This record gives sequence, C-alpha cells and structure tokens, in this order.
Amino acid sequence: MSHGRVTLDVWPQGVSEYMSNNVTLIGNLVDDPELRFTPSGVALAKVRFAVSRRYQDRNSEWQEDTSFFTGTCWRDMAENVAESLTKGTRVIVSGRLNQRSWETNEGEKRSTVEVDIREIGPSVRWATTTVTRTPRASGDDWADKPAPAAPVARTEVGPDEAPF
Repeated sequence: MSHGRVTLDVWPQGVSEYMSNNVTLIGNLVDDPELRFTPSGVALAKVRFAVSRRYQDRNSEWQEDTSFFTGTCWRDMAENVAESLTKGTRVIVSGRLNQRSWETNEGEKRSTVEVDIREIGPSVRWATTTVTRTPRASGDDWADKPAPAAPVARTEVGPDEAPF
C-alpha cells in the first residue's frame, strides 16, 4: 500500500510566495482521542471531530450540514490531548490540511483530507476549563523560575488617561 502526499509549493504563474492551507475549525469530538505510540516511542493522538454549519435555505427554514474531520497531533501535545479532552468536548482546532492518497488491495484509489494539528483546545464559549501547565520537554521547566513582578497600581490618573 503506498501513501502519496499532495503539496502546493508556489503560487500559480511562478510567483515565489508559498501557498498556505492553514485552517481553524470549531466542532465537537465524536470519540475520545486515540493515543498511540510509534515503534520509536513517539506519541501521536488521532482526533475525530464534527463541524456543523447552520443556515437558512431559500424557504427561510433552518438547515444543518455536518462535516467530519480526522486530525493528528504529536509528542507532548498528543499526550496532553488524550489526558484532557473527551468525546463531546467542543474544541478549537488549528492546523494544516493534508491530503493522503492510497490504493486498496482491490486496486481502488482512495484519498482523504486530514488536519495536521498545530494547536487544539477546549472552547470556553459554553463551558469553563482549568489549565494546568506541564513542564517543557526541553528540560526548561517554567515552574523553576520566579514569577515576574506584578505591576504596581497607580493612584493618580492623568486627564487624558482611562482610569483602568
């Protein structure tokens, strides 16, 4: 089975700027994230989520279209996602679209578009959350450093300044 990738490197007609396919999607997880490890021990999490769009048709009746996406995140983010997010959670996903093509054992050509997740987190539009920071993998642990000094409140406000 072969896996192909489609990449777009330059604008049409030789313009030398790279094309971008960054997306931000907001939807609900349809399954708990699936945490796996590569043979070399690198964590990856597969995330499936549904994005719905409501609109009014020509008869002013509300309609809904739902698209389903699969995304992958790696390393520490994969482990954090598997520990933090569950089925039904409303999430904000930011990443790049990646088309993957292959041929089945029966000779049928197939393809899918997936999200290479760069950022993912819970939406706080209709929910609350608590964030717990994890130590950085580089060993540069933020918890070992003193917190920056807090700003000092001013008691006097100039005539052209807002009082906050």
